[in-house]
Amino acid sequence: MDGRTYGAATGTASPTLALCSGETPTVPPSSTVFSFFGSLASVINPFLGVPPGRGSCPLTGPLPFDLIYTDYHGMQQMKQHMGLSLKRHKCHIRVIDTFGTEPAYNHEEYATLHGYRSNWGYWNLNTRQYMTMFPHTPDNSFMGFVSEELNDTEKRSIMLNKVNTMAVVYGKEASMWKGKEGFLQILHRYMEVHGTVYYETQRPPEVPAFVKNHGLLPQHELQTLLRRAKLFIGFGFPYEGPAPLEAIANGCIYLQPKFRPPHSSLNHEFFRGKPTSREVSSQHPYAEQYIGRPHVMTVDYNDSQEFDTAIREIMRTKVEPYLPYEYTCEGMLERVHAYIQHQDFCSPETPFVPTNSSAKTQWSSGSGPQFVLLPNSSTLTWAPNANAPPSWPPLSSLRLLASQGGQSCVEACRLAHLVCEPALFRFVNNKEALRGLEVQCDVVEAEVNHVFPAFSVLRRECGLQKDPLLYSCAGHSPKYRRLCPCRDFRRGQVALCRDCL
Repeated sequence: MDGRTYGAATGTASPTLALCSGETPTVPPSSTVFSFFGSLASVINPFLGVPPGRGSCPLTGPLPFDLIYTDYHGMQQMKQHMGLSLKRHKCHIRVIDTFGTEPAYNHEEYATLHGYRSNWGYWNLNTRQYMTMFPHTPDNSFMGFVSEELNDTEKRSIMLNKVNTMAVVYGKEASMWKGKEGFLQILHRYMEVHGTVYYETQRPPEVPAFVKNHGLLPQHELQTLLRRAKLFIGFGFPYEGPAPLEAIANGCIYLQPKFRPPHSSLNHEFFRGKPTSREVSSQHPYAEQYIGRPHVMTVDYNDSQEFDTAIREIMRTKVEPYLPYEYTCEGMLERVHAYIQHQDFCSPETPFVPTNSSAKTQWSSGSGPQFVLLPNSSTLTWAPNANAPPSWPPLSSLRLLASQGGQSCVEACRLAHLVCEPALFRFVNNKEALRGLEVQCDVVEAEVNHVFPAFSVLRRECGLQKDPLLYSCAGHSPKYRRLCPCRDFRRGQVALCRDCL
């Protein structure tokens, strides 16, 4: 993100989205996309029809495009220059968000009253408008990125030229190497250790003498190094970068540290002020959870025996270059195309009234329960004979379950090999869902609370969500068990359910 305008398409019959790489894949004709990052004042004003001054005059007339991709800095500048008009047009915005924004931080009033106010959140967007690099926060939309995909000839060449005793360290700054010599000595017993640490005049003392340092390499030279290496080893920082995926795609095994306890805003300075309470279990949770062995090994670096055993296992293990489908060009375009086609935050959703309500709508005229138990399971699904309101993801993907006490829906769905889907909360935020799960409620109340819908077994109290902006997969409380709208997902494309395309 270098401050340039990356792409614009206005008023054309078949608009395109200009990517940073220069490629121009076609997007649906119904959508026009404008993308910008960094300094916006000179770029956005003519497109939005903003007069001189900082939001002193409201915008009039329709926007000449449907979607705006920006970042948090762009949002701040839009607020300065659009003033109150931003509220009217916020539904068109998609925010590129590295670490994710949870509903409790996004809701300005709720965040202020309950201690979730941060440096980045409080925009009152639908949290699916935040688009992340990795699928770590299902409250947001997973945009991802494209990593280089090798053809079969390149893969065979890499397999033939691998050096089984060569390791490359993930750490370009000398400060990252401080205090790491203990386990690097263990690694050095088995492998030649290579680094890419930048320095101007004198080799940094933090980098051990046995490390063959190449300095800061251009991308193509780094790729060449990774194609020869057997191991790519992380130090624990930076978190969740693209480099491990690139290394795995070039046939390396990625070794990373497990965090005990997990890193979060409660115990680590890096996460303080970010709009998430997410606990990070390792340097790269996506690699740990979605790729795993044999391509990824996550171990406790403080346990020298465990680390030693891992290195010996890596030397015995043969892997082929691997890139998850969702990080290929085709995978990303498939995902973004689905978002552009189906995510509409400007049109009000059709009100959902369950069958047990006294109100009548076209969606509440069916007979029988709306939720039925799956065979040999405590999980509910949408009844096949119940009317299905328009929804994306479709209700056929819904799997409703109750979390354990203190457990988030992110964790509860993951343990069931599913994904929490915030778009489906509106269908389970009712008494019928509570009854389907056989929850005993003496009291049912609707409140503004980021852990609702939920229930307390001890007090036999049930809470429904009053404010849709606070539907939260991430929310949890030791007092409550959550009602969790999970969904299935496509192999290699976790953002999309099986019936989503």
